[in-house]
Amino acid sequence: MIVGAGPRGTGLLERIAANAAELYDGGRLDIHLVDPFPPGGGRVWRHEQSPLLWMNSMAEDVTMFTDASVESEGPIRPGPSLAEWSARIRSGELAITGFDGQLDAEARDLTSQSFASRRLQSAYMRWVYEQATAALPPGIAVHLHPHRAVRVTGSREGRQSVWLEGRAEPVTGDLVVLALGHLDAEPDAEQRGLAAFAAEHGLVHLPPEFTADSDLSVLAPGEPVIVRGFGLAFVDLMVLLTEGRGGRYEEDGASGELTYHPSGQEPVLHIGSRRGVPYRSKIGYAWSGERPPLPRYFGPAQVDELLARPGRPDFRREIWPLIAKELGFAHYHELFSAHPERTTLTWPEFDARYAAADPGSAELHALVAAAVPDPADRLDLAALDQPLAGVRFGDFDLLQEGLRHHITADLARRHDPAYSPDLAVFLGLLSVYGQMLRLGDIGEWWHGFFSYVASGPPGPRLRQLLALSKAGVVRFLGADTSVAADPVLGVFRASSPSVPGASVEAQALVEARLPGPTVDRTRDPLLRSLHEQYGEDGAGVTSTQAGLVAVTAEDGRVIDRSGRPHPRRFALGPHTDARSAGAFTRPGTNGPAFRQNDATARALLTFLRAASSCTGCTGALSA
Repeated sequence: MIVGAGPRGTGLLERIAANAAELYDGGRLDIHLVDPFPPGGGRVWRHEQSPLLWMNSMAEDVTMFTDASVESEGPIRPGPSLAEWSARIRSGELAITGFDGQLDAEARDLTSQSFASRRLQSAYMRWVYEQATAALPPGIAVHLHPHRAVRVTGSREGRQSVWLEGRAEPVTGDLVVLALGHLDAEPDAEQRGLAAFAAEHGLVHLPPEFTADSDLSVLAPGEPVIVRGFGLAFVDLMVLLTEGRGGRYEEDGASGELTYHPSGQEPVLHIGSRRGVPYRSKIGYAWSGERPPLPRYFGPAQVDELLARPGRPDFRREIWPLIAKELGFAHYHELFSAHPERTTLTWPEFDARYAAADPGSAELHALVAAAVPDPADRLDLAALDQPLAGVRFGDFDLLQEGLRHHITADLARRHDPAYSPDLAVFLGLLSVYGQMLRLGDIGEWWHGFFSYVASGPPGPRLRQLLALSKAGVVRFLGADTSVAADPVLGVFRASSPSVPGASVEAQALVEARLPGPTVDRTRDPLLRSLHEQYGEDGAGVTSTQAGLVAVTAEDGRVIDRSGRPHPRRFALGPHTDARSAGAFTRPGTNGPAFRQNDATARALLTFLRAASSCTGCTGALSA
């Protein structure tokens, strides 16, 4: 049984189909897919959401199919990216049914560098799911269960039962895979306190949640709203409260600058976060020339060495220096290859001296300073991560100007191939993320940094943010934003050291971020029951320090409470300590999720083949 029929469950199904001919010859096999949302897109990528919401990746950078770059034991089964799929629709090669007029027009107009709507991605995911089921060999059948899974039971040695909401009898099978995707969570102590304060004083408090599912009608037109969080959840909030309420943008034909024309229904969003700036813009040009040969300083050998040391590796002391050197190598390899006129050494000379220098050492800094005259061409990860560190503004108006300058400069740089080392760093981040899977739970900072640099909004969204700022619909609060409950005035109060002594009051607070993937506070009944379960043979799940489900790095087997890999339970996705950057990825990058899906699919099929050959055993996969 596969619990979760979204992108991760669909990807696993595709790998089962790819590997079945080699690994399973046991006759009939029933695969049960359990999800209250439609297969393919699942909850996050479902069709039923606002058409204004986009993906944050270009259409050419989104694929659900393996290619020659994927290092897997199973066969490579290439397929179209989102852009190629849309091109096939335009050419008439594919006829997709169930499109409404808006989706049909979007699919036909989509270019390789378009940012598709999530509804179009939902249609692509549904098609991928249909291709995966069609590719299953004869005798393997898929059964959909449009219900919520609430509990799983069964011993280590016996069949597993998945209990469904509203159903008296469970679905049973030999194996269970949890492909649950992003989950809701109960509020932590801070959020509980803010919610109680809001209830006591008649205020509005929206906790961390999926913005597309939030009730935004409680945010009144013209009223100030404090928003904490400056990532993709904020972008969704911004869109739904502006264009979603009837506002519109007008583009100047000469400058390309956007002007926002309010509808009058928008609240005023006062936005702050730890960094105080939005995630970096997606890079707006394609790669050309020689790619950096990655990994170089943070690859399998380095991870093997870290894992061989006693105890858990310390991220800041042992892992981050290797990552920083890897990203620096990617950056300078591209600078010396594509822009040698901006360097003073030959690449072989720089490369040799860079290899000999310790990460973060004075020797390394001196080498970079001598070889790269312009500071704008040097990689400064600390400044990249914290651009407002130590910066102070005299008042909020000066902060608005400073942030608009920062966003404008980021947009210009991320769309100018003259700064192609930025794209090389992006490739370096993807390489690093692929290696990090084997290290398990290494804390949240790395995932936040990766998202901030590599998974930011499309450039057009930041252009819209600038227009909203100039129109006064969005106001910036600064870095290290703190929110306090003022019991005297009965309001929320936000402040930031970026503007010393200043604050903003509001009767509404929105936490614009997803809830953390913690097992301890999850609202998912199945995962919560496993977390609390000791059951047969001390089953359940082991959680890490960050509250993630512990799984084996090799094939995603759940580590039960006895500390052993469970032979019949697997888990994939963001709630595990082997989480990857996403269920789909850009072509040609050896996507970690593809490798995980393949390894898990092969483990499932190998188990079922052995089970089908024994007397009295069955061949049913319950996932």
